[in-house]
Amino acid sequence: MNIEDQLKKIFFDVLEIEADDIEPDKSLAVSLGIDSTEMVELNVVIKKSFNLDIPTSTFKKTQSFNDIVKFLKEIM
Repeated sequence: MNIEDQLKKIFFDVLEIEADDIEPDKSLAVSLGIDSTEMVELNVVIKKSFNLDIPTSTFKKTQSFNDIVKFLKEIM
């Protein structure tokens, strides 16, 4: 499973957001209504799923689904 598919599964498992609802280049806050608490939840699950140490302050800088994908590809 590639990074995008893994993230889509995480979005569904954590926030019950369907893959078809994700607009990859749009702001997660605007397009999906994800707030800062949900971003922290996503960060925790992504860290565990990918076995990474991602500071919350760094993760909060990601604005879109594609930002998260790009960030993960850069640090993996």
